[in-house]
Amino acid sequence: MVKVLITGSNGQVGTCLVKQLQACPKTEILAVDRNELDITSQSDVVKTVNEFKPHIIINAAAHTAVDKAETEVDLSYAINRDGPLYLAQAAENIGAALLHISTDYVFAGDKEGIYSESDTVNPQGVYGTSKLAGEKAVLEACSRAVILRTAWVFGEEGNNFVKTMLSLAEQRDELGIVADQFGGPTYAGDIAAALITIANDIVKQGNSFDHQYGIYHFSGLPHTSWCGFAQTIFDKAVEQKVLDKAPIVKGINTEDYPTPAKRPANSKLDTQKITETFGIQACDWQRALNQLVDYQ
Repeated sequence: MVKVLITGSNGQVGTCLVKQLQACPKTEILAVDRNELDITSQSDVVKTVNEFKPHIIINAAAHTAVDKAETEVDLSYAINRDGPLYLAQAAENIGAALLHISTDYVFAGDKEGIYSESDTVNPQGVYGTSKLAGEKAVLEACSRAVILRTAWVFGEEGNNFVKTMLSLAEQRDELGIVADQFGGPTYAGDIAAALITIANDIVKQGNSFDHQYGIYHFSGLPHTSWCGFAQTIFDKAVEQKVLDKAPIVKGINTEDYPTPAKRPANSKLDTQKITETFGIQACDWQRALNQLVDYQ
């Protein structure tokens, strides 16, 4: 029996993790949200981990409100750095592995081409800086840690770009969408599946997995802009009769849509390493939009 602790179980990825792991034989799951486990409380983390004694901990909890993070600095660091640190320390103490989700925001977003795992990190805001601090804390505290950086996450649960676009499309005939930021939309269900694949390899390989711990990128292909992403959502929504008609999409520049936090112009992640190591292919985000009725 493999015991898996999932934190942030009510989030986009956490919800998918619970659903997918429930279908896995010989797996015992303890899924907790912030009401059941406050990861910013070290004593609570230690108590939960020591009592459940998981083989794998998957941390899907995060403070992801990018703009709010600019003013909620202490909260961002508590959830994105301190919580992962406490989980990493607790995992190390019982010999468990920790799988931790991170973000494209650890990069400045000004590189030409795609970002590999070894590229220089240079976050531009509180969210990215706190997430990078979490990465470092996890890797320093736990010898059995995998960091999974992802980007532009969407799914049937929670708030995300797909749901926002479908809602706005029913209210407006024309939308201005940022066209000069590029990345790979990533389906939450595929992130969950990637984490489970890695977890299974850890369990199967045991000590021989040791050299595979570290940082991996996982996101969607083909790369697109927010404007291109929106147009694809609307095209598929009309095809699937989720929308009667698509709004007119007009590309705008980042400067035309000011936000408290700076967004990376380039969020394109290189997923070659995770494919070569685990056989995990980049997310096919267009396929993940084939049942848009589930996003309503």
